[in-house]
Amino acid sequence: MHYNCLLVDDETELAAMTCEYFNMFDTSCAFVTNVQECLAFLEQNTVDVLLLDINLSEESGFTLCKRLREQTDMPILFISARQSDDDVLIALNIGGDDYIKKPYSLSVLLAKVKVILNRMQRGREAEQAAAAQRDAETAHVRSGADEGGAGLYLSEETLSAVLRGKRVQLKAKEFALLKCLYDNRNKIVTKENLFLVVWGAECYGDGTLNVHIRKLREKLEENPSEPKLIQTVWGVGYMLSVTD
Repeated sequence: MHYNCLLVDDETELAAMTCEYFNMFDTSCAFVTNVQECLAFLEQNTVDVLLLDINLSEESGFTLCKRLREQTDMPILFISARQSDDDVLIALNIGGDDYIKKPYSLSVLLAKVKVILNRMQRGREAEQAAAAQRDAETAHVRSGADEGGAGLYLSEETLSAVLRGKRVQLKAKEFALLKCLYDNRNKIVTKENLFLVVWGAECYGDGTLNVHIRKLREKLEENPSEPKLIQTVWGVGYMLSVTD
């Protein structure tokens, strides 16, 4: 089953009230109370947005966020009574897209979620339009080398890359991100420009970009821990280092 929102919070009365409010306004919502229930729920259902408390009964919300970021770029909004800046920074640095302090306004929380859902819908429509355009095009984006060479080759038809003679299949957003870096190869591309080109109006935060960069490195770099192809320019953005 598909839900717009899943709330992970062991304050059951607050969680139930939040879900009831969301459902009243045509935003399907369910809640669970701990990490294991959340993982089990996600195995059986699909979710657009996760609302995640930090203080859970067994494992913390931080632990769950780290685990989920290994496999999904789903928007994660932390909701917590913890007020310190350190908690906010940790939440955002491990992949959270926003931090909402308790007590929260149900109407404001719903508005934040609906903004994200609208952006996601526009993003899906844009992806469908792009896929239709790719089907109608035969153009490839190439470096100077062919598939058997040492250069980089991108195929928009198949959403794949060939590097050092090895073909790598990419997801749509991964390909769009790599293409943006390739179009500006050997130049620094700011995070803001990457968000604008790849996500448009649906960008969520650095966590989303970091996940996609990590996935690209895992697929393309000889040693993802010491990347040579996709280089980080700290505080600015990224650069694709290739030789034409």
